[in-house]
Amino acid sequence: MSTTPSTASDQPPQVRILVPGNHLMVALLGERDELLRLVEAAFPGTPILVRGNEITIEGDEADRVGRLFEELVVLLQQGHALDTANVGRTIEMVKADERPSEILTADILRSARGRMVRPKTSGQKRYVDAIQQNVVTFGIGPAGTGKSYLAVALACQALQAKQVERIILTRPAVEAGERLGFLPGDLMAKVDPYLRPLYDALFDMLGTDAVPRLMEKGAIEVAPLAYMRGRAQPVDTPVLTPAGFRALGSLRVGDRVIGSDGRSTAVVGVYPQGRKPVYRVTTDDGGSTLACGDHLWYVTAADDQDRAGDGRVVRTVDMIGDLGARREHRYGLPLVRAVDFASRDLGIEPYALGRLLGTGRGARARAAAAPAPGPSTLAAGACTTTPARSTYLYNSVDVRVAVLQGLLDVGGQPAGRSPHGGRVRYTTASSSLRDDVAFLVRSLGGVARVRSRPRPAFAPHGRHGRRARHRGASHVLDIRLPPGMEPFRHPRKAARYTAVGAALPTRYIDRIEAAGEAECVCISVAAADSLYVTSDFLVTHNTLNSSYIILDEAQNTTPEQMKMFLTRIGFGSKAVITGDVTQVDLEGGRSGLHDLEQVLTGIDGLGWVRLGSRDVVRHRIVQDIVDAYERAGQERRR
Repeated sequence: MSTTPSTASDQPPQVRILVPGNHLMVALLGERDELLRLVEAAFPGTPILVRGNEITIEGDEADRVGRLFEELVVLLQQGHALDTANVGRTIEMVKADERPSEILTADILRSARGRMVRPKTSGQKRYVDAIQQNVVTFGIGPAGTGKSYLAVALACQALQAKQVERIILTRPAVEAGERLGFLPGDLMAKVDPYLRPLYDALFDMLGTDAVPRLMEKGAIEVAPLAYMRGRAQPVDTPVLTPAGFRALGSLRVGDRVIGSDGRSTAVVGVYPQGRKPVYRVTTDDGGSTLACGDHLWYVTAADDQDRAGDGRVVRTVDMIGDLGARREHRYGLPLVRAVDFASRDLGIEPYALGRLLGTGRGARARAAAAPAPGPSTLAAGACTTTPARSTYLYNSVDVRVAVLQGLLDVGGQPAGRSPHGGRVRYTTASSSLRDDVAFLVRSLGGVARVRSRPRPAFAPHGRHGRRARHRGASHVLDIRLPPGMEPFRHPRKAARYTAVGAALPTRYIDRIEAAGEAECVCISVAAADSLYVTSDFLVTHNTLNSSYIILDEAQNTTPEQMKMFLTRIGFGSKAVITGDVTQVDLEGGRSGLHDLEQVLTGIDGLGWVRLGSRDVVRHRIVQDIVDAYERAGQERRR
């Protein structure tokens, strides 16, 4: 293609364009020259003459019209098909001194139907660029501007490129004043109409077969906004802090809790949830905690090798009925690393204290380890143990390891054989010592599986043939410690343990059972993985990490819901919030989008894109309708 401007001063400006190839010329002019007539109507008073493969343009707009034909030829050479809709949008871009060949060729991904998804207007291109460059992007504009569709396309692209681990699509279900409880059908039938546009976009991008499979794996979640905030635990759930366990409901923003790395991390959000149905989640080593059905768990499964990272985030209810066969558990939980409690004076050498406890001199050992009289070293209500027990349970890693070694040298034995690795079997008749050993092991990043044999009424044999009572129940702990942590100082036991090698500690979800209802609260923490430690040293979280989150129809959120959503965004995540502030369906409430740009001003990583009637990509009548409403709104404001 070549362009030749006219240089004669006594003639009107003239531009000649030579189009290479008859097939390009036919596509450029359109069927029965309909595209040519569209260009002539857009630039009245600018004669356009076509002879063969040459186009001659005269008049004051000759340069602009010439640039338009150049852009259209470039689009044809790149494989784009021209029709009245995209030629009309190209005309608007050229009039705005924009380059359509740069805007309309920004490919996002190829849909399941084989069609390339790309922006169709300059506003959509700015929207796509903002999403790619920012952590949180707000796309504000009327219906038909592709806000949701492009956001879903970019989310699918990120999932396929393994830039995120999951897609979360959500929207409020409060349109037109309707109440879900009065709609027919079960829960999914009630919310399905609100989520249908998101499902349709997913099916278009990934295909009808892939979407259910990814949803089953937890890689895609589509849910109403209210379900996102329900990821909570009961208020009396113990949560580990640097000072010991505290009730979840007593935590406030700024308090410190223990993260999965064993270090303290700050609480950055506390969200009361009211009464909710809860479930007891029990692990294969006997640990358990309570959580609501939408509470989040970071788990690993056998089929995670094809996913980004080494695990996934699933809800409690997603695992019910899918926990695996007996002895073949499906979902593994991460283990906390050795918890870094502050060092405290024992008053006795830690290893010696462990031996005293293990030989049955518990009262003497605890008296020796008891802190000096004075204020408690733990926060009020932090721990149910006595001050003496707290001193060695909540101490530095070195102290706890030494106490555990003393206990195991007295009551423990190496167990297991190659290739499964070595374990430690500890036996005691004391329930308090059983609990202390399990606490020490779990706080050091290990696993302690407890088996208890209750005391029978009589032993089968007694002295001189008489039947005798057992003195008490017996408790057996099967212990696995992290690699590099030595359980014994006794030379013979240490040699046997080392010869076999340490078995890798693992923890699996064994069962999930309904546990009634409870007052619940949700927290988020500042840890890089958003994990925190709850009862029995179970690791869980509530924040959305490594996720691509899209909040659609955000004009129907309340300010409180918007704050909840924005503060749930975790590390490695990206969020897109779309809405039309002219179509608020809240009854008597203020939209969470109102004045939000002023509230969040000056924050890096936020992008704001406003789309208008020029960006409507539906039928042209929709663009005219949007323009008409905008003019009417301006008249009312005047």
